[in-house]
Amino acid sequence: MTTRTALVVRGGWDGHDPVGTTDLFVPSLQDAGFDVIVEDSLEVYADEEVMARTDLIVQSWTMGDILVEEMHGLRVAIENGTGLAGWHGGLLDAFRNVTDYQHIVGGQFVAHPDDAIDHEIVVRPERADHPVVEGLPSTIRLDTEQYWVQNDAACDVLMTTTHQPRPDAPWQEPVTVPVTWTRHWGKGRVFACTVGHSVADLEHPAIHRTITRGLLWAAGSAQPTQ
Repeated sequence: MTTRTALVVRGGWDGHDPVGTTDLFVPSLQDAGFDVIVEDSLEVYADEEVMARTDLIVQSWTMGDILVEEMHGLRVAIENGTGLAGWHGGLLDAFRNVTDYQHIVGGQFVAHPDDAIDHEIVVRPERADHPVVEGLPSTIRLDTEQYWVQNDAACDVLMTTTHQPRPDAPWQEPVTVPVTWTRHWGKGRVFACTVGHSVADLEHPAIHRTITRGLLWAAGSAQPTQ
């Protein structure tokens, strides 16, 4: 059996602990049979040979800038069938000025209005049989940053959270936004989870399971994992 390759690209703002967060998922990828390569530079995206033999990209790179040739290499790899997956800052708050990148990912972090707050994440009932969320609790409670994201209609939203209005809020009605979604881009698959400010968030059993499944889904696995 041919060994699959997972490329972990991590860096950017240290506040999201790109090393600690990605290290949580490397063992799961190795257990699933991946040869895991770790890079601390975006230059790898411009390496056509490496990208052509990569089955999955796990990106944890908060903010920062991506060069034109790096963005081109990333886009071509995904369109040709390489999966892309990640969480909060590493995927959804990366390269804020690059709309081509946001177009591929399907969403962008814009705010966490209440900072850390106790809130619910809900599995959409109509998507509860999706392999990423199958068998998970229908509601997950977290006490951490609750994210407001913008996304597009090509996303298959699996989980949501609702921002409640408050006396000083400019919005007057509850606003429900995606937490987890999948999408297809060319021949590639994209998985995104908005949770992930810290290692502790990603260690939550349901979140860790969701992301682990999402990584495998993006790489082409159709089966849920424990």
